[in-house]
Amino acid sequence: MTDVVVLNLRDDCVARTATNFRRGMTDKRFLELEITAWLASPERKRQLTAEVYYDGQQDVLKRRRMALDDDGKPMELTHLPNNRLVNNLYSKMVDQKTNYSFGRPFSLDTERKDYAAALATVLGARFRRTMRTVGEGAWIGGKAWLYPYYEGGALAFKRFPADEVLPFWADADHTILDAAVHIYVVEEYDESEQAKAVVKVEVMHGGGVDCFIRRDDGTLEPDPDGHSGDYITAEDPDTGKEQGYNWDRIPLVCFKSSHHEIPLLSRVKCLQDAYNDILSTFANQMEEDVHNTVLVIKNAEGEDLGKFRKNLAIYGAVKVRSYEGSEGGVDTLTIEVNAENYKVLLALLKDAIIENARGYDAKDERMSGNPNQMNIQSMYSDIDLDANGIEMEFQASMEELLWFVNRHLVNTGKANFDGVEVKVIFDRDVLINESEAITNCKNSVGILSDETIVKMHPWVSDPEQELERIKKEKEEAAADPYQAAFMANRQNGGGGSGGNPVTGQDGGDGDGQTD
Repeated sequence: MTDVVVLNLRDDCVARTATNFRRGMTDKRFLELEITAWLASPERKRQLTAEVYYDGQQDVLKRRRMALDDDGKPMELTHLPNNRLVNNLYSKMVDQKTNYSFGRPFSLDTERKDYAAALATVLGARFRRTMRTVGEGAWIGGKAWLYPYYEGGALAFKRFPADEVLPFWADADHTILDAAVHIYVVEEYDESEQAKAVVKVEVMHGGGVDCFIRRDDGTLEPDPDGHSGDYITAEDPDTGKEQGYNWDRIPLVCFKSSHHEIPLLSRVKCLQDAYNDILSTFANQMEEDVHNTVLVIKNAEGEDLGKFRKNLAIYGAVKVRSYEGSEGGVDTLTIEVNAENYKVLLALLKDAIIENARGYDAKDERMSGNPNQMNIQSMYSDIDLDANGIEMEFQASMEELLWFVNRHLVNTGKANFDGVEVKVIFDRDVLINESEAITNCKNSVGILSDETIVKMHPWVSDPEQELERIKKEKEEAAADPYQAAFMANRQNGGGGSGGNPVTGQDGGDGDGQTD
């Protein structure tokens, strides 16, 4: 492999690549400089910090209790309590917002049933699980990536976190991808059987992918174990030889939390740090006892304060004496810890974290008793704002991802579904007042179609399946005159038992009227 990597960028590329190439810089050297700069960039540092904060590795764990020594220099007070407590409200907000939008499987709405069936074979349970992790990664890193590839002849998808992908965009809005670099670390054993970290680099461009190993000095060397060349290799049915194929687009799809691509931690890091500090300080104050509070010593035996504390800690007693008529003794200065001050401040910080993360408090006083739907919607108002934004971004990204799925369906001999409209619907995990929702469904009979009512009913998880059940029930009733009369009576609100199969409307006591 030569030192020149041809990226095959578009002529209208407005990224820094165009200017640098015109200056005569080789593509390989350009990539080396760009990768080095990106690895140390503030954007990537924010993404990595968001990852470790989610795992609970937060700044408070580095906390030390400091004071000034006799020379005015800082020194650590190792003999005092130094709690490092983490109450990870940030990770709770990430999980809450992820499960709110992606906790339930999304649905694909299209009028072409054959297209829906074809999509179901590709975007099955495994992909839906991947989509949830992509949603979580988008909240943590500001964006996440999906890489379509072939595994055993089937189209599969792999998630890349934001801190592993360096994109080269063709437009300022970051919607058209010219090239991308996937950077990740693997553990390998050297000749002396010692594990070492090896930085792998995959450069994805219009002509395929080139694989490198990044050395400590930032230079790139060809990876002998990597697959460089076309994205897809398949056996030619006529010749039996391996044939390479490339996508017409870069096989990477960016899923953003918003068009700003900012990690959620950027909104709440200072608040999360303050919460941990206050909580740790409160624990320190509560743990301080007579052995490490302020002691007033009068005529104590000896003048070494360190030895005095040691004897007090070991024996629980001190020797005192009277000197020139002055009685000896030990008094303590007690500093009262007002727990209410800490509780109020912690409550304010918690509310601020929830508000700035645009989440909700499940213990909100509005949820006490039997809340109506308006109270529930009020509690969800903030999280709905973010959910609307991320779902809009994800729907646009899913449209781009479906381009690869459609190409796969064509390449495998399925029908060509280009141009067929399909809508991606994310089912939010929202608390509802079921009684109120069912009542609304009942009141909508005769105004809305049965299909719409079924989709809005809180007890229905699969509207298509439920509609098929209703259809089958009607067909069976039509074949049985007694059952047909019974069904008609149910539809009219009578029949003694049962009711409207769509709304769950009670059938009353057989006199044609409801109770």
